[in-house]
Amino acid sequence: MDSLKAIAIQNKQPKRYPFNPNYIQDYKGYTLGMTLEEIDRLLAFRAQNKWVNSDKEFQKVTQVSDSLLAEIAPYFKFPEWVTRPKSKTNFKTRYSNAPKTDAQKEDLNTASALQLQNVYGVGEKLSERIIKYRTKQVGFVSLIELQEIYGLSPEVIENIKNNFSVKTPKTINRVNLNTATSEELVTIKYIDYEIAFHIIEQRILRNGFKNYEELTKVKDFPLKKIEIIKLYLAIN
Repeated sequence: MDSLKAIAIQNKQPKRYPFNPNYIQDYKGYTLGMTLEEIDRLLAFRAQNKWVNSDKEFQKVTQVSDSLLAEIAPYFKFPEWVTRPKSKTNFKTRYSNAPKTDAQKEDLNTASALQLQNVYGVGEKLSERIIKYRTKQVGFVSLIELQEIYGLSPEVIENIKNNFSVKTPKTINRVNLNTATSEELVTIKYIDYEIAFHIIEQRILRNGFKNYEELTKVKDFPLKKIEIIKLYLAIN
């Protein structure tokens, strides 16, 4: 009975899953047992566009105790290109930090998996995901769409942008935001009939949209996807 009670108590405890400590916010830090001061130190560090890349560095920045670090560090999950860095020799031969002109950049819509893997932070799996997304979408319209691909961190996306551009964008017929019917609006990714109704409702109230920022006032509009949605819209 005592064993069963112990198991029941253990099952009630919140389960922890692997996570990147760089993205800890107030609530997450609180559930981990961090103090406000420790959380604030991490947030201030990240605000400088700096990244924690190891358990020891996390402790150095936050000043958490050894006991707390021992408890939460096993759940830290850093990107593969941090935990398995390429050798310095490979970095020098494969990767370059020198800025490239648009003419020097490769076309993301024709790039091979091996070309993508020449970007620092892009391994075999990520290159496969990029090509799979490109195939499904029948080509990229803009580099903004890289945000849609699971596993690409902001740093890696920036590295890709430094080496690639969309020179042959997919041809699309943009929907006129000020004349589109609900049936036309729902052909756009992330817009369903309910959101289309609210868009038209807001359009009538405003006597037409003047700019894309006014979409943020539309009820239930997927704000996090606005940059993707804008690719398929036009305002005339």
